[in-house]
Amino acid sequence: MRNLSKSKLIASRQCQKRLWLEVHRPDLREDSAATQASFNVGNTVGDIAHQIYDTAGKGVLLDAQRDGFDTVFKRSTELLTSDQPIFEAGFAANGALAFADVMLPDMQEGKRVWRMVEVKSSTGVKDYHREDTAIQSFIAHNAGVPLVSIALAHIDSDFVYPGDEDYRGLLKECDLTPEAFARDAEVKEWIAAAHATVSKESEPEISTGEQCGYPFACGFFDYCQSQEPQADYPVHWLPSIRANALKEYIAEHLALDLRDTPDDLLNELQQRVKAHTLSGEIYFDAVGAAEALKAYKLPAYFLDFETIQFAVPIWKGTRPYQQIPFQFSLHTLEEGGKLESQAFLDLSGNDPSRPFAESLIAACGNSGAVFVYNAGFEGARIKELAERFPELASALLAIKERLVDLHPVTKANYYHPSQQGSWSIKAVLPAVAPDLSYEDLEGVQNGGMAMEAYMEAIHPDTSPERKSQINEQLLAYCGLDTFAMVRLWQFLAGRNDIQF
Repeated sequence: MRNLSKSKLIASRQCQKRLWLEVHRPDLREDSAATQASFNVGNTVGDIAHQIYDTAGKGVLLDAQRDGFDTVFKRSTELLTSDQPIFEAGFAANGALAFADVMLPDMQEGKRVWRMVEVKSSTGVKDYHREDTAIQSFIAHNAGVPLVSIALAHIDSDFVYPGDEDYRGLLKECDLTPEAFARDAEVKEWIAAAHATVSKESEPEISTGEQCGYPFACGFFDYCQSQEPQADYPVHWLPSIRANALKEYIAEHLALDLRDTPDDLLNELQQRVKAHTLSGEIYFDAVGAAEALKAYKLPAYFLDFETIQFAVPIWKGTRPYQQIPFQFSLHTLEEGGKLESQAFLDLSGNDPSRPFAESLIAACGNSGAVFVYNAGFEGARIKELAERFPELASALLAIKERLVDLHPVTKANYYHPSQQGSWSIKAVLPAVAPDLSYEDLEGVQNGGMAMEAYMEAIHPDTSPERKSQINEQLLAYCGLDTFAMVRLWQFLAGRNDIQF
């Protein structure tokens, strides 16, 4: 009987079909860029945990990929007699295996005992973390480890990085010993069920559903969906599916098509999306859109931010997962139709926050609407900058008060069937301004790619030539975001008298 890893047991808790595919058809797995990024974040947090839990530098880091599983299992058992912290210790028992993030030695009644800490990059304890620790403690106990406690360490979102590589306080522990130790019978059943699934000759017949995205995005989703009947007009094109009655109806009807979705389960916006998607006709309340914008006179500004966030802060005075703006684009439209653009981009690798704030204040002037697409995002970033730099707060908050959100105006007054239920700027732009395209951009075509490009640009090993190339790509991407808003404003406001 093969030993199933903890990750495969957790996969089985999400979906038995996922487990079967993980074992028998791993070639079908396609992890998204977001999933890959989450793996990288987890590795970063794990590295910092070594520093936090081994201040004396006495710890031993084991590596099963390098040295082999059997070697690590043997070495882990040997180290249990030592007084050294152990990282990635491996244990196998009862048809399962696991690697402990942190093992810390202690003494009780003259005997060596151990405390286990599982390290997560989240900012709190989630339900699947509790299952994770239950599995870890079960395997450790059955492998003969004198384990007396188990805790989960997660990111403390209130931590403020003091600088100088001092990450004490970054992780907050939650003791899960009583509940983890009490779930041995459950874990035994989970392992048995997982082995039963793996032993099957063919994959379980399980339809796609909510389990495909929770607690993790499943890398087999595209494969599983391709095996199912496909709707011509998928119900997931409906925006904001939150009502329980609608969610239950969708769950009961495989490959539900908009044509077969009862109107009485839909709100007004969902009914509009359904009707215009099926008819192929554009919905545009030109009068309503123009009315919503007529109060905002020219000159006007069109603003967009790009940000970066780190689970482990790298700049003094910043918090875990804090959105740090490193770039903005600003288009200014005068009454006569004159259009000018300005930009800020800092690829130095230093904290860009203050120069960003100062440049923003200088660029936005003292009056006039500042159009954005999703004011909550830019507004929150400006508020955070004002809190960090009190001497700039008055000017920054004045800009925040001038923000005008084009998103709700667009959502209330316009819908093109090509949007497929989305009002993101990238979904709306092809319908309103088909001559503009994010797909024509080189290198950076969305916010995720912008963050990846930024990380590459500030890496010390990146060549000056590559950094220059990234600089141009980021400027082009963010610049298109704001020019897209200019064109959207022109369309919604009915200002055909202005030509660009």
